Amino acid sequence: MLILIAGPYRSGTGNNPELIRQNMDNLEAAALPIFRKGHIPMIGEWVANPLISLAGSKEIGDAIFTEIQYPIAHRILTKCDAVLRIQGESVGADQDVEIAKELGLKIFYDLSEIPDSNG
Repeated sequence: MLILIAGPYRSGTGNNPELIRQNMDNLEAAALPIFRKGHIPMIGEWVANPLISLAGSKEIGDAIFTEIQYPIAHRILTKCDAVLRIQGESVGADQDVEIAKELGLKIFYDLSEIPDSNG
């Protein structure tokens, strides 16, 4: 399965780069366990951040950031099989879960819920 990891990125950070990095670390902490279960982990920021930079964003939350950040996750969701919603308050992650439900994707709330597909 291609599994989008959804959770806080900017939420609760006041756009502090160190706190955003901590949130990104939390998102990425789930990636290797998902891979080791035989799946493909995906984090929207892995795709969004390089595009945001290439488009000329000057700061987190500017118009370019907003143009790309959430829409890329929503596009990725159309290619995913499931979402892992990690802990933490996040409007964007909650939106990802709602879209995933509309698309009929599986929603996991803990790594232990993700089946092992290694044969």
